[in-house]
Amino acid sequence: MSPPPPDTSTRATILATGQTIMSRKGFSAVGLTEILKDAGVPKGSFYHYFASKDAFGEAMLAAYFDDYLAEMDALFARPGLTGAERLIAYFAAWRDNQGALDCQGRCLAVKLGAEVADLSEPMRLTLKTGTAAIIARMTRMVGDGVADGSVGVTGTAEDVAASLYQLWLGASVMAKIVRTHAPFDAALCSTRQLLGLTP
Repeated sequence: MSPPPPDTSTRATILATGQTIMSRKGFSAVGLTEILKDAGVPKGSFYHYFASKDAFGEAMLAAYFDDYLAEMDALFARPGLTGAERLIAYFAAWRDNQGALDCQGRCLAVKLGAEVADLSEPMRLTLKTGTAAIIARMTRMVGDGVADGSVGVTGTAEDVAASLYQLWLGASVMAKIVRTHAPFDAALCSTRQLLGLTP
């Protein structure tokens, strides 16, 4: 007789709790005991779901990107909007979710990117895959904007999308440092220029 499958709800709870804590404190500063205590899960059961802390981090990032990409898909599927309007709505949501007053922010790519890329190759590759999927969706929106006439860009849609993503990642880091919305305001101005939108 085979063993029962792992309780996916408990695994999801551990992942969600870890994401909440690590989005505030980072990866290295958080121990498994803190995550499991907050999740209400016995410490000994962690290795029933994850082989190591690094394996947990990889799964947490993958789950984060799955949710993030689903939110992007829902936003970009809104009817009646031009490509430009969808992109501006996306960056407005980014600004709200990664706001300067919430200096910890909610974006794991911003919070953990530089830290875990140097710690764990599997986590780095998960970040690379997730951010590439974000840029791919942005590329489609830029292309849709070009097709519907709402966006005017020089260069390829992919290059513009990659530049925009990198611009907003940098703005998110700067917003943490200066604790104002000024980096997002500057990023939005540059975004409008890159998309060929009127001020």
